[in-house]
Amino acid sequence: MAARAARRSYEELARHLSGIGAVRREMVRGFPQDCPPASAAVLTLLHKYGEMRMGRLSELMAIDMSVTSRHVSHVEERGWLERHPDPQDGRSRLLSLTERGNRQLDTLSEATTEALETFLHDWTEEDLAQLNELLERLRESFGDSRARLPHQGHRTDHRTALKNK
Repeated sequence: MAARAARRSYEELARHLSGIGAVRREMVRGFPQDCPPASAAVLTLLHKYGEMRMGRLSELMAIDMSVTSRHVSHVEERGWLERHPDPQDGRSRLLSLTERGNRQLDTLSEATTEALETFLHDWTEEDLAQLNELLERLRESFGDSRARLPHQGHRTDHRTALKNK
């Protein structure tokens, strides 16, 4: 019986997580029109991890290199990032944020904070702290692939793990 109750809890959690997309869409409505979510992701990752090659950015974004290239071009056209030669391999280019890109990140952060304040104004500090703690725990349970370096390998595919149970 306990397994059945746990199963229902996981099913309910799956329904709630599927609604996160709507929350995310509402939050990015306040972003400047010339900065879609993918551009915001490029800026955020460059800020978090520092300069990097396009391949690493593609890996962190978990998208194809050609798609990453389009996003990088969009961001570069706005002056939010620059490309410069990699000192370790002159054939490669490194991507880095510009001062203008840092200012754009500040704008995005402010828009996100304002959206959260608007929608969660009636939540207590304790509610927010608990949500932050649980979301961090959820992300850790799944593994944050963006934080893993290329030489650290890949975590087990969840389908393989389920088959092996």
